[in-house]
Amino acid sequence: MIRTEELLLNVGPQHPSTHGVFRIVVKLDGEIITHADPVMGYLHRGTEKLAENLSYTQIIPYTDRMDYVSAMTNNYVLVHAVEKLMGLEIPEKADFLRLIVMELQRVASHLVWWGTYLLDIGAMSPFLFAFRDREIIIDLFNELCGARLTYNYMRVGGVKWDAPEGWIEKVRKFIPYMKEKLIEYGNLVSGNEIFLARIKGVGKYDAETAIAYGLSGANLRCTGINWDIRKDQPYCLYDRFDFDVPVGTTGDCYDRYLLRFEEMRQSLRILEQAVEQFPAEGEIMGKVPRVLRAPEGEVYARIESPRGEIGCYIVSRGKDKPYRLKFRRPSFVNLQILPKLLVGETMTNLITILGGIDIVVGEVDC
Repeated sequence: MIRTEELLLNVGPQHPSTHGVFRIVVKLDGEIITHADPVMGYLHRGTEKLAENLSYTQIIPYTDRMDYVSAMTNNYVLVHAVEKLMGLEIPEKADFLRLIVMELQRVASHLVWWGTYLLDIGAMSPFLFAFRDREIIIDLFNELCGARLTYNYMRVGGVKWDAPEGWIEKVRKFIPYMKEKLIEYGNLVSGNEIFLARIKGVGKYDAETAIAYGLSGANLRCTGINWDIRKDQPYCLYDRFDFDVPVGTTGDCYDRYLLRFEEMRQSLRILEQAVEQFPAEGEIMGKVPRVLRAPEGEVYARIESPRGEIGCYIVSRGKDKPYRLKFRRPSFVNLQILPKLLVGETMTNLITILGGIDIVVGEVDC
């Protein structure tokens, strides 16, 4: 009879292995995981506490550093919450610019996820293709706001700068290019036998479990629940556009893969409509006081980020700084199901399941 002993193993906190400085302490019986203990906090910067000593405009760059793969949506949820509290009206052109950059950001974010996820499970080429095409979006952002990762573009009442001449036309040309590339990527990967063997049926859970853990985004919709804040509680200009919310059925890693892939197609569909309707003239900032003082009260605003529901809760005492600020970060919430999913799985499936959740550790630790 072969005797085995339980092995305690650290996974991470090296960035390439765990999508950021994140650590998982696993107990192994041979190759099977019997217990998993996620350890967070290696990237904690105290954003929410720092915000109490910053003006509302000064907080915006800090949101860039949370989910740094999707900084535009982080910008938006903060300014949206302040605008909601102050009852501000946003010029139509500013809303169009906000929506366009958020949907471009969704495509860029999902490309990063697609490339790194395939790299996790052994495919090199998709990573290179994904970053090649993401670079086009990054160049567009660089031209718009002068930055490539942390954009600091949104402002309470509008946006920092108008789109430069010819920028909307560049977005228009990008849409058919990216549509063709998504077809190419689907043909390359989605039916590959090795790929399907690695992710189909792995990391399964049902709708009841997803709700109990507060999951959102593709991690929720993969169980058959049709919930997307852009559709169900529209903000910005989303109620003007025609798009579908992809929904899965099996709740496994393969469904989550397919949903994010389809979300990119739907984002391109929204962008196609937005560039056609984009107003040539108009203001990019609403009527905003020089010193922003939100009235006394509290507010919660939420939007659909590439990783799910991101929310911003603000308590104001009528000053130029928030009394209290709290972010509801989808990466942090979605990660809570990880220990449950890992028990009984092999070490190879740990990488598949973690990558399938799609976390950004800057948002986990905030």
